[in-house]
Amino acid sequence: MQLVTYHRVDGAAAGRVGVLDGELVVDLADAAQSRPSPGLVPDSMLSLLRMGQEGLDLARAGLELARSTGDFTLPLAEVRLAAPLPRPNSMRDFMLVEEHVKNSFGTVPDEWYRLPVHWKGNPDTVIGPDDEVPWPHYTDKLDYELEVAAVLGRPASGVTPDQAQECIVGYTIFNDWSARDIQFREMEVRLGPGFGKDFATSLGPVLTTADDIDVSTARMSARVNGETWSEGTLGAMVFGFAEVISTLSVDQPLQPGDVFGGGTIGRGCGLELDRWIAPGDVVELEVEGIGVLRNRVGPKREAPGHGIDLLRTRD
Repeated sequence: MQLVTYHRVDGAAAGRVGVLDGELVVDLADAAQSRPSPGLVPDSMLSLLRMGQEGLDLARAGLELARSTGDFTLPLAEVRLAAPLPRPNSMRDFMLVEEHVKNSFGTVPDEWYRLPVHWKGNPDTVIGPDDEVPWPHYTDKLDYELEVAAVLGRPASGVTPDQAQECIVGYTIFNDWSARDIQFREMEVRLGPGFGKDFATSLGPVLTTADDIDVSTARMSARVNGETWSEGTLGAMVFGFAEVISTLSVDQPLQPGDVFGGGTIGRGCGLELDRWIAPGDVVELEVEGIGVLRNRVGPKREAPGHGIDLLRTRD
């Protein structure tokens, strides 16, 4: 099942939660309200996930009802898909693929094999399918990252890996756009990345439920202006999604709507290839079983003329 957040092309309604069914989108709020005794009605993806198993059951019932009656649907051509979670509860991105680490840094630190290293993203700068990617004024090397993310559908506190796996509701494509030049400047002082990451993360186009995808074998690719730059699979990770969620949950309560990027696949970004995107480029990330997450890169922004000059070099 593929869960979506969508907008009507005609602007008649705010973002709504649905199920993608081929070339149709099933509106889950309308389907839920049609029941003889309506219960909870989801007004967003986050509210649906917070319902836990009841939310998934509601989505499946809405899909079955729409297929049997033909009601509660809109043609895909009449909607615009947004990020499935327009504002996640939280975002963490891990580096779990050895080839990417080795290609990016030359060597793999010993601690990488011992710690599920990650950074925390900015839930307020999530962008969705076909949204324009902002190009920050302080970077000349904007980069894409080809990743898959797991999304929690249940609270997780002190869970085992097996229990953590049951808490994963599904997976989506995750592209943490990276300003490489300032990212490496930040990391010289052993903090960050902040400026290098927090300006934009693409999610989408759908949230595919965990029972409908094997992310370890799903084919993944990245295209720039139609040319394939990256391809492969997530494959073996130093730690699996369930392991890192279990580990975090020991001391951090985790919630529905938390997003966990698994890290870039090997040769899954321009940094590893020494190839760089430019303003106006169209970047498409495709993952088998999820779809295509497409974004056009915007023009480089002008320096604001106030605040700290991030382009300043030491005299």
